[in-house]
Amino acid sequence: MMKKTKYVMSGGLAFDEEKDMAKLERLARKGWIFDRFAFMGYTLRKAESQEVQYSLDYRKNADSDYFAYFEEAGWTRVGSSADYIHLFSAPPGIAPIYSDRETTIEKYETEKKAMGKGAFIMILVSLLFIAAHYLVNKITLFNGIQATVDIVLTILYCISLIGLVFTGMPYLGYLYRVNKLRKIGRR
Repeated sequence: MMKKTKYVMSGGLAFDEEKDMAKLERLARKGWIFDRFAFMGYTLRKAESQEVQYSLDYRKNADSDYFAYFEEAGWTRVGSSADYIHLFSAPPGIAPIYSDRETTIEKYETEKKAMGKGAFIMILVSLLFIAAHYLVNKITLFNGIQATVDIVLTILYCISLIGLVFTGMPYLGYLYRVNKLRKIGRR
């Protein structure tokens, strides 16, 4: 019996958006069609082979006018993640969603700013836990429960580092993309 769904890992949209879209297109030609977003990737369903192109856009709380705009241009929304990341598909030959450098820079600049704010907050939170850890070890007030407080602060610090990775790495990816696109325009 053949599996009807399969999971495909994403390369990270901040780093490999084009590669992810090319991978989804290649798999669609083999009969594996995008079904939904999954944790750090995509769930595909087995179907008829399709020639299709995929493209992503980012818009918080997108309304019907937003989706109608893409539909008029020949793009169909096939999925959304967290009401923020929207995946569209279109037959080959339909003009790309982002066809010029300026709007592409604008798309990634918006993402860069959002991830930068998140990364900055996570750096502050991490530094706060480091300072708290230092103070707990220096103040004799915590002698009886110092080990417990130490463990709790260490766990919270590790969680804040995970948050920093999930915001800082995309920030660096979008920063790289924006700078690369701007350099291309200067040539």
